[in-house]
Amino acid sequence: MEIYKSYSQNYSEELKSINTKYNSISFLRFISILLFLGSLFYYIKTSESVFVMAAIILFASFLFLMRIHSKLSFQKKIKTALVEINNNEVNYLERKSIPFENGSEFNDFYHPYAYHLDIFGDHSLFQNLNRTATFIGKKTLAKKLLTLLHNDEILKNHLAVQELKEKLNWRQEFLALAKIGQDNQSVYSSLLQWSRFESTPLSKVSVALSFLFPIGFFSNLLGYILTSNPVFLTYLTFFFVLNMSFLGRFYKRITIEIANAENIDVIVGQYSLLVQKIENETFHSDKLVDLQQKLNFQNQKASVHLKKLSGLFSNMDTIGNFVTGIVLNGTFLFNFHVLKSLIAWKKQHTIVLEEWLEVIGEFEMLDSLANFSFNNPEFVYPTLNTNFKIDFSNLSHPLLNPATRVGNEVQFHPQSFMILTGSNMSGKSTFLRSLGINMVLSGMGAPVCASQANVHPLPVLVSMRLSDSLSDSESYFFAEIKRLKQIMNELEANPAFVLLDEILRGTNSDDKRNGTIEVVKKVISKKAIGAIATHDIEVCLTTNDYPNILTNKCFEVEISNDELHFDYTLRNGICKNKSATFLMKKMGVI
Repeated sequence: MEIYKSYSQNYSEELKSINTKYNSISFLRFISILLFLGSLFYYIKTSESVFVMAAIILFASFLFLMRIHSKLSFQKKIKTALVEINNNEVNYLERKSIPFENGSEFNDFYHPYAYHLDIFGDHSLFQNLNRTATFIGKKTLAKKLLTLLHNDEILKNHLAVQELKEKLNWRQEFLALAKIGQDNQSVYSSLLQWSRFESTPLSKVSVALSFLFPIGFFSNLLGYILTSNPVFLTYLTFFFVLNMSFLGRFYKRITIEIANAENIDVIVGQYSLLVQKIENETFHSDKLVDLQQKLNFQNQKASVHLKKLSGLFSNMDTIGNFVTGIVLNGTFLFNFHVLKSLIAWKKQHTIVLEEWLEVIGEFEMLDSLANFSFNNPEFVYPTLNTNFKIDFSNLSHPLLNPATRVGNEVQFHPQSFMILTGSNMSGKSTFLRSLGINMVLSGMGAPVCASQANVHPLPVLVSMRLSDSLSDSESYFFAEIKRLKQIMNELEANPAFVLLDEILRGTNSDDKRNGTIEVVKKVISKKAIGAIATHDIEVCLTTNDYPNILTNKCFEVEISNDELHFDYTLRNGICKNKSATFLMKKMGVI
């Protein structure tokens, strides 16, 4: 945390210095334009050439100051973003707030674990991990949280995340560039829609005329300048009208080509800066090097191609300006030539544009995991196996307060399935979520909240949080049956890591007990690994029939000095102590 406080202070001081320069340049720019206008006034009044020279020098100074002002404005935005980034990390680590987007738009209630493990939404895993600022970055992070990678991809992510973890300055500068771009789903979708929209090539005749007509205009303009013959003015007017008429034939094509492209030039320019940031860095891990190599096309860097596209979209905006549009198109068909260049760019780059954006998304996703690792140096990268062995030492939930969370030793071999008992509030559900979240992190190549981990990455299937669905006229019980059916169907295809929390709550106790026992039998017959939490002691007796597969674990509660004490420590055996009756008596319910 101290490093973030130090960075925030340093960047704040740099921002203060930039603001001072920015304000000074703004003042000088204002003075230069006033003196320029004054010089013109005195030239008109006195006709002395010295005022012309002064006006030229002052205008050149104004343009020079404009460039400096633009650079300072960019630096100001970057430093402001860097201050915000570090302040956000301080507030987050001090547990004051979680100032990051929660990804609720990606929640999928039918996904095998997204809703049940709080992957998205307020205080979710996504919100705690998320250090993205572009839509493709958010989308990539969300997708990775819902997807199990192959072991080789997980190992590549381990090395990439470990490398990026050490590049704190680079990561923060990359995030700052992304933040000032103000990217969103609408702009991202518009760009992809434009690239996928098949543009009809311009005819050779139209292209030839687009050169001939402006040549005719400028030839007559030159003739008039050299001879002052009014005939040239007549032809000049003719070619001006001809150019505008010619452009009119393509006006609809132009508007279709740039439809929904508002501010797209700014965003594409920002993409080019992000890509350039990746291109200019030295990486060593295979994953990062492979991503970087995708940014080469036609012997040029992707940032160059994207910068050109940004310029083309910016130039095309002139068609919306009445005066500029008439002057530029009436003289040399400016927007037609931009249209020609846009179509050519699209034809050459459509196949790689989306891939370049995906590289940005991958880096933002990996940066998020690297930040997670940097903030939690005690977390470990699991050793991977293909023998269906899953072990965690000091396992806990990564989002719990590190000062108070309790770790547990967990082994899923030789017994592969755990029947978990414990009184209310003893920690059963939190433990199940800890298992699920850490299996999800293992499957995407992130570090896990444990001191040691040996994992066979498996699909995660969970039934923990269900509710009645009034819109679907669906009861809680039926929703749970459907979820269990979904889990069984998944197990038919592949072994998985299964977590069940107090299933069949919507039926009577006998039916619930018998049903739970049958579900356990069915799950272990499908070679599933995992755990089920239950309050029914008779379910625990199933371990007698399957001693090589099932094991009983519990969380106990102690009553001392008329108070409940939970130590959240996983123990062998079946829970003995109860808390419900004690609490109701203590609170006067019974």
